[in-house]
Amino acid sequence: MALDIFLVCGLGSLGQQCVMALSHFAVKIIAIEKQPPDAYEIPGISSCLDQLIIGDCRYLPLLREKASIAQCRAAILVTSNEEVNIETALIIRELNPATRLVVRSGKTNLNQLLAEQLGNFIAYEPLDLPANAFALAALGNETLGFFELENQWLRIVRIPIVSNHPWLTLNQAKLQDLNRHNRRILSVEKGKVSADWAFHQWNGEDGINVNDVIIAIELVDSLFSSLQPLPKKTTLTTFSQRKQPLWLDPFFERWQQFRLTVQSRPVILFASVAIISLLLLGTLLFYLTIPHIGVLGSLYRTFVLLLGGYGDLFAEIQEVTNYRWLLEPLALLLTLAGIAFVGILYALLTESLLATKFIFVRKRLPLPKQNHIILLGLGRIGQRISYLLKTWKQPLIGITLKSDFDFRLLPDIPVINQSFRESFDKVNLATAHSIVVVTDDDILNLEVALTAHKINPKANLVIRTARQGLSNSLMGLLPNAQVLETYRLAAEVFVGSAFGENILNLFRLNHQTILVTEYHIEAQDTLVGLLLAEIAYGYSVVPLLYQSENRPWLFFPSDDVLLREGDRLIILATIDGLRKIEVRDLQPKTWRVRVEKVINQDFLFEGANTISRISGCSLQQARELLNHLPNTLITPLYRPQAQRLLRALKKMQIVALLTKTPGNPMDNQTAS
Repeated sequence: MALDIFLVCGLGSLGQQCVMALSHFAVKIIAIEKQPPDAYEIPGISSCLDQLIIGDCRYLPLLREKASIAQCRAAILVTSNEEVNIETALIIRELNPATRLVVRSGKTNLNQLLAEQLGNFIAYEPLDLPANAFALAALGNETLGFFELENQWLRIVRIPIVSNHPWLTLNQAKLQDLNRHNRRILSVEKGKVSADWAFHQWNGEDGINVNDVIIAIELVDSLFSSLQPLPKKTTLTTFSQRKQPLWLDPFFERWQQFRLTVQSRPVILFASVAIISLLLLGTLLFYLTIPHIGVLGSLYRTFVLLLGGYGDLFAEIQEVTNYRWLLEPLALLLTLAGIAFVGILYALLTESLLATKFIFVRKRLPLPKQNHIILLGLGRIGQRISYLLKTWKQPLIGITLKSDFDFRLLPDIPVINQSFRESFDKVNLATAHSIVVVTDDDILNLEVALTAHKINPKANLVIRTARQGLSNSLMGLLPNAQVLETYRLAAEVFVGSAFGENILNLFRLNHQTILVTEYHIEAQDTLVGLLLAEIAYGYSVVPLLYQSENRPWLFFPSDDVLLREGDRLIILATIDGLRKIEVRDLQPKTWRVRVEKVINQDFLFEGANTISRISGCSLQQARELLNHLPNTLITPLYRPQAQRLLRALKKMQIVALLTKTPGNPMDNQTAS
């Protein structure tokens, strides 16, 4: 089978990480770089490339002739210039309408428009992608992941089993019993985590023991309930009752605000009515007494009197012959009323200015004293992290080293703008829960991390780096710190998307990046025709959500679901799990079920249906098995799948046991 061709444009930090991630797949990698690189940040990059082209990736003949764009399955455009990336995407789409385009771009609106026009197009801002992983790392060891699917929040949680844990009180409870309709066990740690960690490396028949650490994913109902939007306050007259055109909505809202203001302050209503009445009366009287000035002149003169200009019009009023006895006292009344009105106006303006001043004072939020998170570095990624942490109701202090920082970007958190040493004296570092360091300068991050660790060695330390070598050194120097490479995290999303999948979220678990990945099943997919049990245990992934055509979605679907074309599936997977799905690299099935006898013959029919449903064999094979006992099911199974079948048969009084497949070193092991 011919290798798929993937094109990577730009071999900066992100581009090199994309090449490294692609190298785990059986694909041909072609890279385009404008200038010959003097040295690569990641050793061994050149050996991962099948072809390196020096030139401008926007040059059409280069794409068509040297890069073989007509045969490329996907193009990953990750140069540091967004305009170059987008222009290259447009050119590639002209040359090959089928190439998958994965583009580095932070222009959200433009990205959406291009996705609609170009098709098979997706764009990411690499600094936005790792923010969720940084925010989760800042929470500490308990919450490892937190994301939303179909308006439902899911949380990945670390649960240490201590001597008084309620799960230990369950009568003869086993690990498999912890799985519920709203919870799935991802991992069970009984000591040090192995370097080749993957999902499902635990035995469901094992008991729950003290000192076990269980990693689970669960649906969240009440926790973080404050994330839900509050219902809008209703007023006496709603939009639907008025039925006005949409373009009138802004005017209606302002009228509602003015009406509420007037209702709350009767003096405003009284003053407004009085001034309007005097204005009309004065205009009419001036027009009657001095007809030649007209209506507009009469209005102007009334305004002058209301603004205290009686002396300016005194001479003109003295010359009036008609109704002078009425005009003079009215002019004086207008002047006095105007003075009162101006006084009220000044009072309202003063009140508004003072209220604005008090608002600014309130925005100088108090600094948390203990168990808070300190975030140093408030660039794009830092702002995204702060938003997530505030959404999760975490006490937070921001530190920025930029003198021109716009404090209006983060109005809801206290921000200190000084050197990090001066800032550490003010942010209660000694009692902080976590310190997150995410500036753009790796060396500065190293200095800050070492200083913070010296002051508070017990704090949860999260450090951003861009280079793999520095990351390894930091993990050796600060073994308890969480060191995250932004471009490495982002590259796994770019590469996963290059294969046509939609990466919804990511988090870190046991030093690996876990991708929340969405599949829309097509006829040629490697997932078609497989049970979810085969997908989960064969590819080492965790199905989270399943949806068939024209049916509602299901969280934590049953292992018995058979995947068909048109279905939708969302899973948790590592980049290695995505690779296995791409090349259909299923783990071998090494367990079989041997049925000894059926105690109650009434369960023969239901037993055959159960065997067929769980194992995936035909109904005829299942009935043939039960008609010739003792007998072994010819279809091999994965261990969790076989154990589940055994439990189901036991409930129907069918005696069965597990055996290993022939040729395995553990052939003679059995389980009841």
